[in-house]
Order: sequence, then structure tokens, then C-alpha cells
Amino acid sequence: MLNKHIENAYKVLEGGVLTKDEAIAIDRNVTGTDLLDLLSLANKVRDKYCPKVQVCSILNAKSGVCSQNCKFCAQSAHHNTDIETYPLVTKEQALKALKVVHDSGVRSFGYVTSGHGYIEPNDEFYYIIDTLDAMYEQFPDMKFCVSIGILSKETAKILSEHHCGRYNINLQTAPAKYAELIADTHTIQDKINTVKYLQSFGVEICCGGIFGLGESSTDRIDMALAVRELDVEGIPLNVLVPIPGTPLEKLPIMQPAEVAKSFALFRLLNPTKMIKFAAGRETTLKDFQGLLMISGVNALMTGGYLTTHGRSVDEDKEFIKRLKLFSSNPK
Repeated sequence: MLNKHIENAYKVLEGGVLTKDEAIAIDRNVTGTDLLDLLSLANKVRDKYCPKVQVCSILNAKSGVCSQNCKFCAQSAHHNTDIETYPLVTKEQALKALKVVHDSGVRSFGYVTSGHGYIEPNDEFYYIIDTLDAMYEQFPDMKFCVSIGILSKETAKILSEHHCGRYNINLQTAPAKYAELIADTHTIQDKINTVKYLQSFGVEICCGGIFGLGESSTDRIDMALAVRELDVEGIPLNVLVPIPGTPLEKLPIMQPAEVAKSFALFRLLNPTKMIKFAAGRETTLKDFQGLLMISGVNALMTGGYLTTHGRSVDEDKEFIKRLKLFSSNPK
């Protein structure tokens, strides 16, 4: 017999909306073999609303020495992580990296920098703008996703006019827990304002977060509801890779079943959105990453992350090909 809480959630397949209380009930009452029924439902919702698997790759265009104190991040100057640090890459370096991604067949490219962001349009900000223009001129068939931190209304407007197809800025966790779990050198409202500024200028948004920071399962549901309220286009989700030298280095890695349930709930709460599995797919989930990709996910990041390694594009192409076996839309 189907678990009654999962049975109720089948309304999402017909356009119904899952409430916070219903999501919490699923989280608390779906365990053991019932979890497979929940994952099956999440996969059906994904298959109905977002059947095509999307792939993107990113460039770490400026690494380390960040003034912000995000507890999970290897790039914060507040932590001693011994990562490679370097200033903003040149336009030529960015174009070279973009060509490699383009030649691999991937058509979504993320340009990412460390740092607080750009409240005033300084020389570095304008160099980024020039780089985006040059990338678009050389590869007009690419979609450019930019992630350069917190923006003002002024800098958001300028960026919107220079080939920023999508902007990534993550809530990371439930808004009410941001200062406790993430950082206190900026606020969650700074990020929400950035999202709203960009949306007002027509820029699509990727906005998600990280599982395994020490948050509760209800906190993860609150994050899913927060991005639903913001009505973003994409939701990148990461599983924490505890990095030596950060305050979270000793946190245990989440169990695959808990991660799978969280992904499934994100899909049921955001049925029509792109949900991307980013960091942690290979390093923390390992043999279970295929399970996660049929738990509601319809996008993935390939070729590596900011300071941690990923899988090759060719490996992920074969991975996606095999995942089509679980879809009613195999093309």
C-alpha cells in the first residue's frame, strides 16, 4: 500500500501545490522502502515538467582571498585552506576556457568570481563586462551564466545589458538560518535584493543552496519554499564537501538516503523548475549519484567546480545517455 503522505503528493503531477506542512509530513513519515516510492514520484514529476537533462560548465575566473566569511567556502580569506588563489583572469584566458567547453558540446558556460560583489561599477566590473561581450561575439550560440556576487540596482542593470543570460546567486540555506550557518559579513537580504534587481531587468536566475551544513530537514524545506517564492528559473543544489581549514571541516557527510529525500522534496515543491545537482555528486554520493539523478534532478554541472574536482564531460555524456532509460521522453 502506498504511504498516505506520498499518495497525497501525487496531486503535484496534476498541477497541485505541495504545502510546507505536507512536505514536513513526508519528511517525517517516509522512510525505508517508502523512500523509493517518493523518489519514483519525484522522477515522474521531473519527467512530466522538465524531461530534458541540461548540462553546464563553469570557469573559476577569480579565486580566493574573499573578504566574506562563508563557513563552507575554501575561498574565504578568513580560512586557511591552501587553495590556489589568483586575480581576475584575462579576457584571453576566459576565451580559451570557453572554447574548450564549446568544443566539448556543452552550451551553457558559467563565469564565476570570488568576492563580495560589485555595488559600484569599478574598473574590474567593467573588465568583466568587456569579457562577456568578447565571449558572446566569439560564441553567440552559448548561454552565459554569471556569478559575481552581490549587486546593486545600478550594476545589475549594466550586467543585464551585456549578454548575461542567467545569474547565479545562492541562498545556501533557509533565510532565517543564514547568519548562523553561512556568514555574517553580508545578509541574506543582500542576496534577495540582488535577485529582485536582476529579475526587474529580465535576467533569469539560478538560486539554490547546500545540503549538509548542519541544518535541519525543515530548514531545507524552508529553503525550497524561499526559492519557490522568488520564482527563479534554476535551482542548483550542492552536497557539502567538508574542506579542511574551514569551520565545517569536521561535519559528517550526509547519508545518500537523506540527500535523495531532500532532492525529491525540492522537486515536489518546485515541479517546473530546473534542479541542478552540482558539487558533491561524485565526491560524496559516489555509487549513489545515479539514484540522485532519478530523484527529481534534471540538470548537472560537469567538468569540475570552483575548488573541487568533478567528472569529465565525456563521462557525464555517457551518464546522461544511460539515465534516459528512466524517462518516458527518451529523446
